[in-house]
Amino acid sequence: MTTLQSVPALGTHPASGSLPSRAETREQLSKATYDLLVIGGGILGISTAWHAAQSGLRVALVDAGDFAGATSSASSKLLHGGLRYLQTGAVKLVAENHFERRAVSRQVAPHLANPLTFYLPVYKGGPHGAAKLGAGVFAYSALSAFGDGVGHVISPARAQRDVPELRTDNLKAVAVYGDDQMNDARMALMTVRAAADAGAVVLNHAAVTGLRFTRGRVTGAELEDRQDGTEFGVDARLVLNATGPWVDHLRKLEDPNAAPSIRLSKGAHLVLKRTRPWKAALATPIDKYRITFALPWEDMLLLGTTDEEYEGDPGDVAVTEKDTAQILDEAAFSVRDQQLSRDLITYSFAGLRVLPGGPGDTSKAKRETVVTEGRGGMLSVAGGKWTTFRHIGRTVMNKLAELPGHPLGEDMEPMARLPKKLPLPGIANPNAVAHRLLVDGGSPGPRMPADTARHLATHYGSLSFDIARMANENPALAERIHPDAPEIWAQVAYARDREWAETADDVLRRRTTLTIRGLATDDIRSRVEDMLADGR
Repeated sequence: MTTLQSVPALGTHPASGSLPSRAETREQLSKATYDLLVIGGGILGISTAWHAAQSGLRVALVDAGDFAGATSSASSKLLHGGLRYLQTGAVKLVAENHFERRAVSRQVAPHLANPLTFYLPVYKGGPHGAAKLGAGVFAYSALSAFGDGVGHVISPARAQRDVPELRTDNLKAVAVYGDDQMNDARMALMTVRAAADAGAVVLNHAAVTGLRFTRGRVTGAELEDRQDGTEFGVDARLVLNATGPWVDHLRKLEDPNAAPSIRLSKGAHLVLKRTRPWKAALATPIDKYRITFALPWEDMLLLGTTDEEYEGDPGDVAVTEKDTAQILDEAAFSVRDQQLSRDLITYSFAGLRVLPGGPGDTSKAKRETVVTEGRGGMLSVAGGKWTTFRHIGRTVMNKLAELPGHPLGEDMEPMARLPKKLPLPGIANPNAVAHRLLVDGGSPGPRMPADTARHLATHYGSLSFDIARMANENPALAERIHPDAPEIWAQVAYARDREWAETADDVLRRRTTLTIRGLATDDIRSRVEDMLADGR
């Protein structure tokens, strides 16, 4: 493996595509008056910033942590129509979700989304019968215009060929349907880049310490740079609170008497090494409302999820022993024991779903977007689904335009003329990108290993060639970060110089897969930290 001394820094500003320094960004933020300040760098805030910048508004986006540093990188990694919504009669919702899913996976980000076949096993004594599930997956595929094939039922023996660890005891049949999968952190980062490319000024690790008011109206925010303690402020005609689980905390800075608007549901997941390759995912009904997933993801297996009300500090959410036991126990309905050994677990994570306030079981609650306007004119938005992130961004923008007397109303007309399927940066056929990297390493340069070429193509698209050029110019950057992972050191330099990475976790957890693979050793973490420091 590469030694630290052989991985020199590339400098703060590469020759092309460089980002401004944090000091330069702070100065830019503090000197201008923005049309829209988005507080919160989860996918909801990122998507709104992207659409606002595309519409011609001057936009600032800040987050107290990293972009997608909380719930937006702790999802089940799915772009899906929502099969379970069919049993509640939400046909229109499923059709709308499918439209968004297909748009993202085919026109907006085909380099970041992958089609995934799902097997829904029907066991003797289970909550649903084969006929019902067969009809359900047929209707589900019909609502997606059969773009993923026709939902149908297959035999247990056929299903086991694609899912070798499928439990076949008392298995009567297997229903089949199609959805899509992604790396949520990478999708979010590409959307940040799209917002920045459209003119948005973005800064992570910048915490709001207070709001600015003009004649009782929220007109900006006071911030502290968590990297060096620098305090600064941002002025804006309108402030959008998109802080997810913290949305009510920021609303109370606007109005100490603001009533709670949301409740939180915790979803935990486990990542395991696979004993054998899987060609399909399992979606196993636990009861009438809940499904447990076993998903092949990033050459590993992702299990989950839980769904229980959460009332603690959002910053303290974590996977407990109870969560781990529940996930493994529920997975055991359809997955063989040898695949569920605790020794295979490489990582666990938990996120918080933001749900409308009110009583009832969180597992039955609708994943609605909650939009409120405070007494100071700050708009707060939370909730929704990853699949519909583009739709939510557009919905929030339209909401801004419709508010009577709002300072942005007259500027919002361009939204209606925006293309509805704007692509994210790096859009390309990942197979073609991987082939070129495999054949010539991005030219000029040596051939790239097949797993690295495929990994770059499906996480960066055509931007992979920028990373390949870095590796070609400095062979030390072409070496693997860890022998058991496809990532190379050039990705660390790229994360630092082009993707706003400030901490080791930014790199190892969200811009690469080293942490989720259980490979973020102390030595690697130290090397990454030194590389980040060298570039500042």
